[in-house]
Amino acid sequence: MLAVGLLAGLSVLSILAYGYLSWDSLGPGETEARRTGMGEEPGAGASSSQPHIVFILADDQGFRDVGYHGSEIRTPTLDKLAAEGVKLENYYVQPMCTPSRSQFITGKYQIHTGLQHSIIRPTQPNCLPLDNVTLPQKLKEVGYSTHMVGKWHLGFYRRECMPTQRGFDTFFGSLLGSGDYYTHFKCDSPGICGYDLYENDNAAWDHDNGIYSTQMYTQKVQQILASHNPRKPIFLYIAYQAVHSPLQAPGKYFEHYRSINNINRRRYAAMLACLDEAINNVTLALKKYGYYQNSIIIYSSDNGGQPMAGGSNWPLRGSKGTYWEGGIRAVGFVHSPLLKNKGSVCKELVHITDWFPTLITLAEGQIDEDIQLDGYDIWETISEGRRSPRVDILHNIDPIYTKAKNGSWAAGYGIWNTAIQSAIRVNHWKLLTGNPGYSDWVPPQAFSNAGPNRWHNERVSWSAGKTVWLFNITADPYERVDLSSRYPDVVKQLLRRLSQFNKTAVPVRYPPKDPRSNPKLNGGVWGPWFKEEDKKNKSDKSKGGNKQKKNKNKKKGN
Repeated sequence: MLAVGLLAGLSVLSILAYGYLSWDSLGPGETEARRTGMGEEPGAGASSSQPHIVFILADDQGFRDVGYHGSEIRTPTLDKLAAEGVKLENYYVQPMCTPSRSQFITGKYQIHTGLQHSIIRPTQPNCLPLDNVTLPQKLKEVGYSTHMVGKWHLGFYRRECMPTQRGFDTFFGSLLGSGDYYTHFKCDSPGICGYDLYENDNAAWDHDNGIYSTQMYTQKVQQILASHNPRKPIFLYIAYQAVHSPLQAPGKYFEHYRSINNINRRRYAAMLACLDEAINNVTLALKKYGYYQNSIIIYSSDNGGQPMAGGSNWPLRGSKGTYWEGGIRAVGFVHSPLLKNKGSVCKELVHITDWFPTLITLAEGQIDEDIQLDGYDIWETISEGRRSPRVDILHNIDPIYTKAKNGSWAAGYGIWNTAIQSAIRVNHWKLLTGNPGYSDWVPPQAFSNAGPNRWHNERVSWSAGKTVWLFNITADPYERVDLSSRYPDVVKQLLRRLSQFNKTAVPVRYPPKDPRSNPKLNGGVWGPWFKEEDKKNKSDKSKGGNKQKKNKNKKKGN
């Protein structure tokens, strides 16, 4: 496993040797052995039969935006499921849609798939690289029926990129990152607009009847559960569009939120209320059709909330799209009759890449050594309360995003160019370099209808000259006290760790937009536009060019 190999070069013990224990920075039990959870017996902590797996991914839900985190928005279903299961209170995802989804489905960091920059845009000839084995593909190997409902956002320019070609038996949902909740249309730019609702590999025009997507997706889930045999294991990936913008919700869900003055927050609250009801309906369907007793329900947000679009990450710093805690620390829990420690809170380090090996092991599958995962099997951590095998997280290294450049090599002690946007966590320590993004602490409803307010001591202006931050996240989860100048040796150690990770990175995949992607050229639908003949023609031209070069060389030789 790549993560194990990297740690060999920089042992956690080497950080311990520096003596930074005043904040209990790295516990004495954090050794190499703890990183070998993948080598344990398959199926540890699982039931004797293969469990039904239901993974629910919410979109743009802020860390505060759940009842049990103190939100004013009511989420009785989420609160109950979490209270009866295991709350993940040290759980991390990525700051944007595509990265989180790719890491969930592959068990790999972005630097190992080439998707380390931004998201996949609708007009880009790009998708999750086809040489990556996916979670549904591995589950199918051990007899699972695999179904996806909701938002894909992992690329679609070729047929081979579509969900049904990546391991799902069926797919019903959208290919893009956002769109109208009722009409299912999306404009990427003026004049570049199209329909975005699919059933398997074809546009689902039959479903173009104005049903709100959260409710429509839930109905589809109910149909799948009703028609499937519960004696056969099922993997159901439900990636709701909610609560991503545009802010739209059926009128009845505004009932409890008329008093919220901020119109974006009010709409967001209504959307979340509808989502909470939808998850209740999914749970009832699992019970009605005989799945529940042998099921594992995992709930996760895909990134932090966007305050300008109604979300709240308070009291965490930052927002969606940033590497501050507000952008990457997620709402997450596991609910299952198969859990041993129900009604508990897990404060161990968990990352979205961990679901791949965890679920494969629970499904009694095998993980090939050549897959090179970055995730860990954390089922015993969740179910039994054991220590996590994970001691670090590479939040990302984005070599394209290098806006902060003043003295960046000097700030990195000649080890790392700190102009590069990157972030890494090692136990309690978190290091950020470059420009981590919008860095305010935004209280709920802080943004009025007119725009953002300025908050006295709560507002932090990012200095273009600063490129390194260090925090003890356990002692300072809100990232208020930068310790980079106090602990330069810890900074150096984490910079070296970044450098080691970077040596394993694959080239970034971020191609320019392709005019052939315009839905007008594809029957008004967003969908695959790259044809096999295009690939063949390109190959033929390349061969022809090589032939001409050879002929020229022959003439020169004469």
